[in-house]
Amino acid sequence: MELQAGEGRVIAAAGLGRVLVATAVSVERDAVARAFGALSLESDETALGVVGRAHPFRPSGTTAHGGSGATAHGGSGATAHGGIDVIAAGVGPALAAASTASALTAAVLQGDPYGLVVSAGIGGGFQPEASVGSLVVADEIVAADLGAETDDGFVSVTELGFGTVRHHPPEDLVRLVGNAVGARTGAVLTVSTVTGTAARARALRERHPTALAEAMEGFGVAEAAAAHGVPVLEVRAISNPVGPRDRAAWRIPDALAALTEGFGKIVPVLEGWNRHDQ
Repeated sequence: MELQAGEGRVIAAAGLGRVLVATAVSVERDAVARAFGALSLESDETALGVVGRAHPFRPSGTTAHGGSGATAHGGSGATAHGGIDVIAAGVGPALAAASTASALTAAVLQGDPYGLVVSAGIGGGFQPEASVGSLVVADEIVAADLGAETDDGFVSVTELGFGTVRHHPPEDLVRLVGNAVGARTGAVLTVSTVTGTAARARALRERHPTALAEAMEGFGVAEAAAAHGVPVLEVRAISNPVGPRDRAAWRIPDALAALTEGFGKIVPVLEGWNRHDQ
């Protein structure tokens, strides 16, 4: 699979370096890429499909060998110093973690590591705080169903003593990005099974009262980032309410459009953010 890299912009923040944006599927990847003016697709309403491996899109318009206006191939080849790589890492926390970790490792081996990882895409929003078509920025990335069911209710892996179920993005970056796109900030839950009933939606909100959205990849991406000592951010565009599964209520094209618009405003924030000031 190939994507033709058009004229785009490069992040060249001295303190941040390159940015890896990990989406789940190709339509999310392409929505982010459009924010750089580097990709034009005729169909905005492509059905969401499963992506088997990560294919980086490089808005800088350069190849691994430094040429200009050439194609960006699937895989984790080196890019020009400074810039954004956007990948479709796959659906679910396990594949998202594996694909993100692979990209991060390859970058380190090539001597051009990433300075930030962003988990981005669409997701369900808890109503009424996160309305359909809005953006949310995670101040906590939470594995909501990683643990055990007991007679006394759900017990998280952290409570069981086997690890963490939370990652915290940099507070100042969350604030800056939230302000730039006019987004609410709160917990974004990672689930392996999308919520489809009112009862489960209530149970999640009871356990996670600050939750604004749920998706399936953020925690996996955050785990990979943490293993490499790289900060992480999660941005979600709301495509549907969390609750009873109602396809008629889904607004995927609206959410993808919001994702594109939002990333156009996020890029200047990333350009000015320096992780070493933390």
